[in-house]
Amino acid sequence: MAKTGQAAAKTFSLHWGSGLIEEEAQIVTAYHRPTIQLLKFTAGEAVGTYEIRFCHYDHHGRFQRSPLIIDEKDVPALKKALAATPKLRRLLARLVG
Repeated sequence: MAKTGQAAAKTFSLHWGSGLIEEEAQIVTAYHRPTIQLLKFTAGEAVGTYEIRFCHYDHHGRFQRSPLIIDEKDVPALKKALAATPKLRRLLARLVG
């Protein structure tokens, strides 16, 4: 099952700034919820910029501070979840284009 689109007022805070998670693609797997997020900085040193965060959440919705690992079989579902995130897709396309 895929969860896509705009996150409902999710925020983040990093050492170099804070802001809103403008778009998010997330899927649910047996072990965790792999997630790709478009971070929009609204405060701090990085104000006005965007960054991509590759992360994951546990099944209770808690953010996990460990590397994101995606099973090969889950890549199609994550690709489908990205369909509802046009800004994030454009930025990711620059990684492989």
